[in-house]
Amino acid sequence: MSETKPTPTATPPRPSVIQLAIKDKSALYAAYMNTFTEGGIFIPTARDYRLGDFVYILLTLPDDPQRYPVAGKVAWVTPAKASGGRTQGVGVLFPKDEKARALKAKIEDVLSSHLSSDRSTQTI
Repeated sequence: MSETKPTPTATPPRPSVIQLAIKDKSALYAAYMNTFTEGGIFIPTARDYRLGDFVYILLTLPDDPQRYPVAGKVAWVTPAKASGGRTQGVGVLFPKDEKARALKAKIEDVLSSHLSSDRSTQTI
């Protein structure tokens, strides 16, 4: 008589950790994704991600020594050799929580005069 072993439950892959230090307002403007209701950030990377992948970001903003932890989800992918010379990378959607709302407000405060600009960004 053979024993049946329980099948192991699939554990979801651990999210990758990305440290992103944005040095100035123009770089923040290019990376910030205000088209997402919750806000988001574009991360230049050659690593392959798929829509829906979870990532953990340690984000540093210009002139701010604090690192902001964000557990987000990939909601935008710019592939290698994208048209228009766009940078390869991913757009990460901020979660729907108080910390992310506070981060979004902080970014929008830093960019207050730039948000209505029609300058291109890394995604649009």
